Amino acid sequence: MSKTISQSDVSAHNTVDTGLYIVIDGSVYDMTGFVEEHPGGAKILKRVGGKDASKQFWKYHNESVLKKYQERLKIGNLEEKAKL
Repeated sequence: MSKTISQSDVSAHNTVDTGLYIVIDGSVYDMTGFVEEHPGGAKILKRVGGKDASKQFWKYHNESVLKKYQERLKIGNLEEKAKL
């Protein structure tokens, strides 16, 4: 079963020093060890650390990129908030 991660936990992991988490379509990825490998540069990942990066991700990548790195970088799913 996949780990459930709260938005506040994702938000707290917004730098390489604290751990760099991003959210893509409700899945949480730990980008800390990937920052320097990112072909688009570290700066881009650091800018979206601790946030939902879905819009930025899909603007520059396709599903094959997500599938390639998902097993290595995905750490869980974002906790869903109750909708009132």
